[in-house]
Amino acid sequence: MIKELSTNKLYIEYFSELKERIRNAQLRAARAVNSEAILLYWHIGHDVIEKQQQTKWGSGFITHLSQDLLKEFPGMSSFSVRNLRFMRQFAENYPDIEIVKQVASLLPWWHIILLLQKVKTRAERDWYMHQAIEAGWSRAVLWHNIDTKLYQRQVSTDKTTNFLRTLSSPQSEMAEEMLKNPYTIDFLNQTEIAHERVLQKELTQHLSKFLVELGVGFSFVGSQYPVTTGETDGFIDLLFYHLKLRCFVVVELKMIEFQPEHAGKMAFYLSAVDDHLRHPDDKPSIGIILCKAKDNIAVEYALRDSNKPIGVSTYQLLEALPKEIQTGLPTIEQLENEFSNDEKIVN
Repeated sequence: MIKELSTNKLYIEYFSELKERIRNAQLRAARAVNSEAILLYWHIGHDVIEKQQQTKWGSGFITHLSQDLLKEFPGMSSFSVRNLRFMRQFAENYPDIEIVKQVASLLPWWHIILLLQKVKTRAERDWYMHQAIEAGWSRAVLWHNIDTKLYQRQVSTDKTTNFLRTLSSPQSEMAEEMLKNPYTIDFLNQTEIAHERVLQKELTQHLSKFLVELGVGFSFVGSQYPVTTGETDGFIDLLFYHLKLRCFVVVELKMIEFQPEHAGKMAFYLSAVDDHLRHPDDKPSIGIILCKAKDNIAVEYALRDSNKPIGVSTYQLLEALPKEIQTGLPTIEQLENEFSNDEKIVN
């Protein structure tokens, strides 16, 4: 009977649905526990602020409170002096409990601590919060994105595209937000890259890291992807499909400064992809030209009369990064080792 069930189609479908239901229940339970913990931490931080304002209790109050809480709840290391101070800082930076319920409670406590430590302005911190929730960033990815100044690169006013003119809304706005300037390719060393084909090969070999840098929504289709129109053959450096934008994204790599002819070649590739790969339900394909450098005026002239959506950006390899950023990019293993003692904070 057991063997028969293991190959029974009806049973296999039922078991698959049951597994999904259990996993969803586990996820909801974990989110509920996290939400309750975050709200508790906010209330403790809020109370600490009020007590210190209403009384003459100084900084020794937090130390004394920590000792008493740890005695009363010996298994809850969350009540360390360091963590109580983070709770106070959390409530101080987010005095509106409704905001905490809507956003902060969806993030693990460790993410919130990292944001409070490393991000100074409220607007930037809120942006990282929303991005981390939407993309499901781990703490290592969040740290990496903060250290490589993802916020500044993604909201940069130095973007050169024709997306707003060639795409309809809301795809145009989403495409504009998707583009970064520059792209930080910190996992490749500049001295090891001899020419564009090597750069494309290295990015393909380090695809998982490059996808993190590109951002949420990118799905890899192929490298040196062949496109043929008539008797003309072409090979796209990197071809992606963007799940959120619902379109193909053609990426061309240039190890020199942007040249006007790069836009013409990109327009050719976009026409070929739209004709041969694009599904009727897909949005127009988008092109991204990644160059070593760019003159914004030259880019503007090259894209002005093009009816194909193209964005031009730059990239930075490891050797070209500022030293403070190079040294600020720990590996995931280094992060895990460095903060293994702090893991108790989130328990």
